[in-house]
Amino acid sequence: MVLRDPTPADTVTQRAATSTPAGRRPLRVTVCLAADEASPWMALFAAALPDARVERREPGAPVDAAAVAADYVVAAQPCEHLFAEQRAPRAVFTLSAGVGHALRMPHLPTGVPLIRIEDAGMAPQMIRYALAAVLRHAQRLDDYAMQQRQQQWEQREPRAVASLAVGVLGLGVIGAAIARALAAQGFSVRGFARSRKEVAGVRCHAGDAEFPAFLAALDVLVSVVPDTPATRGILNRTTLAQLADGAHLVNIGRGSALVEDDLVPLLDSGKVGSATLDVFRKEPLPPEHPFWRHPRIAVTPHIAGLTVPEDTVAQIAAKIACLERGEPVSGVVDRTKGY
Repeated sequence: MVLRDPTPADTVTQRAATSTPAGRRPLRVTVCLAADEASPWMALFAAALPDARVERREPGAPVDAAAVAADYVVAAQPCEHLFAEQRAPRAVFTLSAGVGHALRMPHLPTGVPLIRIEDAGMAPQMIRYALAAVLRHAQRLDDYAMQQRQQQWEQREPRAVASLAVGVLGLGVIGAAIARALAAQGFSVRGFARSRKEVAGVRCHAGDAEFPAFLAALDVLVSVVPDTPATRGILNRTTLAQLADGAHLVNIGRGSALVEDDLVPLLDSGKVGSATLDVFRKEPLPPEHPFWRHPRIAVTPHIAGLTVPEDTVAQIAAKIACLERGEPVSGVVDRTKGY
């Protein structure tokens, strides 16, 4: 949850004369963040970077021709004019694992590292969410919820978890952690990534040629993919039809992965049995959207993995320190892949 502060500080400067080398100006860090989101972020950045001048830039503000060049930019929110002002920072950070908003910003400087957040407290949340959704399907709780609404009392055969094939689409840091957690519960787990990965207890597939084998007759598909040209629309009528009859779909990656118009007919026909959806193409989900009312869809408001501000700022500050020492950092985005 983002805390609100009626009087957020736009600029926070803390200088420690004893630790700043003589003659060297403090680092400048510009955070592109709306005023109503500034707390607690600005205070956390000031505390984590005590020798830096940390300034907030309003996303909707016009170009400031007098803007002072920043050493590092945090593109927390989309801004049309940010990189018209900040043309040559040493690196650009985001406040999330997703970087699509930054890649779409005009004048994003080429050759400057774009660095995404890695986990920052999201992995445990997303593991719990995925486990809850998969276990709910395994225990037939969605079926029993339907029976309750119809006042039906019918016991169904229990499922052995080892008999259920669960696929994790996307084996990054978080996807791999989810796959391991599902395997630890005894599920038969498959994983898919563009490049070859190894995850203990998981049968891993890689590349387009192995995608059909990954999908074939899955009882549950958990999607954790980022938003990239290769993943947009990857969950569609053709791919979802390859799952087992009555399969359950869980999407906690990006809403762009799912062709939303394809899902409802698959649910109505029974090919897909149910879905747990946390991300959508348009958020908030519009009131008229059919997902709200479909009895086989569980909707949550993009809460599977909320960013933890303290962990996020600590990670950015640590990476800035590494870059200042000339050391490499992880999380650098391959712009050709989009992640």
